[in-house]
Amino acid sequence: MEFLQDANRLIKKFEAAIANPVPVKGGTNLFAGVDLGTAYIVLAVVDQDGEPVAGAMRYAEVVKDGLLVDYVGALDIVRELKREIEAKLGTELSTAGTAYPPGTAEADRRSIRYVAEGAGFKVATVVDEPTVAGRVLGIRNGAVVDIGGGTTGIAVIQDGEVIYVADEPTGGTHFTLVIAGAYHISYADAEQLKTDPQKQQSLFPVVKPVMEKVASIIRRHIEQFQVDNLYLTGGASCFSGIEKVVEAYVGIPTWKPDNPFLVTPVGIALSAQRNWEV
Repeated sequence: MEFLQDANRLIKKFEAAIANPVPVKGGTNLFAGVDLGTAYIVLAVVDQDGEPVAGAMRYAEVVKDGLLVDYVGALDIVRELKREIEAKLGTELSTAGTAYPPGTAEADRRSIRYVAEGAGFKVATVVDEPTVAGRVLGIRNGAVVDIGGGTTGIAVIQDGEVIYVADEPTGGTHFTLVIAGAYHISYADAEQLKTDPQKQQSLFPVVKPVMEKVASIIRRHIEQFQVDNLYLTGGASCFSGIEKVVEAYVGIPTWKPDNPFLVTPVGIALSAQRNWEV
């Protein structure tokens, strides 16, 4: 997967910056990406050259099926993450971007924007999630599939331009519900099982039907286009083997970066940075 090397380098640098923020010089412009996910809120920060310098995340249940259902809870968490990173970097974060699942109503997009603004950010850009993921992966042709906690978002890209976006319920939350039902355990215990790489092989037969449901959504939305490759992002894409299920079901070569979960937050921050450059 040589074509994903740049994306993997960027994501690995972001992973490292979460644990150990990169010192920045005075006067350096910083740009944040606010990612309100179904299971986690992630704040990513890049510098004026687009290089990750810091990040933080919190578990949260403020979004359901791609919709913000707890505005106050989301606002409190984003404020906390902003203060946390500012303390580590010794500087204020002022500019940010945010993103939404494709097909989100205008009122819901505004709610997402208001969270970032309420936390003290000037919002430079608001874009759909699969599009920003495609920018991180450097995709010029193909379809980016963002499998999040509650929904699966799809962006078809031709010659570097997004020509179609779609979003439907079904994602990591549904994986967790199936595991909880199969093993008669709580949702929290099922979530912990799901995210343990050592348990995923034994869980695979249980969640495979959900993966195939995701694949059916992808196939239905891309069948009208000439798509030669699929690229998976989003937290649910971290589940081992999902790319093989999708490829077998859809019949198109399917790829994913080393850590699909962190692609979107970095992409949102980069979108804010690139918008500022223009």
